[in-house]
Amino acid sequence: MLTRARDLALSSHPGPTLAVTILAALLAVSLGYPPARIAVIAVAVLLGQLSIGWSNDWVDARRDAASGRTDKPVADGRVSRVVVFRAAVSAFVVGMAVSIALGRAAAVCHFVLVASGWAYNLGLKRTAASVVPFVVAFGLQPDVVTLAAQDGTPAAWWATAVGAVFGVSIHFTNVLPDLADDDATGVRGLPHRLGARLSGLVAFGALVLASVLVLVGPLLTAGGAGVSLVAVIGLVVALAISAVGVRLVLTRPPDRTLFRLVILASLVIAVELVLSGTRLAG
Repeated sequence: MLTRARDLALSSHPGPTLAVTILAALLAVSLGYPPARIAVIAVAVLLGQLSIGWSNDWVDARRDAASGRTDKPVADGRVSRVVVFRAAVSAFVVGMAVSIALGRAAAVCHFVLVASGWAYNLGLKRTAASVVPFVVAFGLQPDVVTLAAQDGTPAAWWATAVGAVFGVSIHFTNVLPDLADDDATGVRGLPHRLGARLSGLVAFGALVLASVLVLVGPLLTAGGAGVSLVAVIGLVVALAISAVGVRLVLTRPPDRTLFRLVILASLVIAVELVLSGTRLAG
């Protein structure tokens, strides 16, 4: 029973799922929400991300098996497709129900976010529009939190833009190591069409742009209130990470190192967003 539960948890893409959930909770903390509100946001976001992760492994089970992905419990036969499908649907339904407690606007926003993830899994990943669900989902993440306030308002434009641009970077670097396997199984998203080298350059260019937006966005919104030291440090770190990433893209075949570099940068950007506090709300 414990082994089955562990394998089911591994099928949910636990790393990204927990990262997005923790970021949402920290953004809520930075906005001064009461503990009960923060808990509801965290539960809703967690269930939504679980739903996306499980639906991904349900849809890709046969393709992952054909590619020899023994790290995938569903593809490896340790969890059945029926079980993971039921888990995905259950998490979706319960997650949307919990979102209603956050208010209509936040619930609708969260529904669109999760639906974007499902749309990617169900077919958009095979098209030139494969990046669109990532732009939508990551762009809406700050809005889900800011709209969940008692007098909720949309996130500041720059926060939405940071999320959207960062979604581009996440999508491209996550796909790059699997280009050959994806081609062999009929998946040709935007990164596949652009090629490994150009996709890598786009990914790290987007990373730099996201860091620039974190720096200049609050300045423009607040009427030039001053430069944040954290944002400056974040930009320097992002430039350094991007330089390393571009060098790897140009000198060797893509691997998981590129995605790890983007995840490292995401931690820096997440800290900057959290420290932005009430400036997140538009």
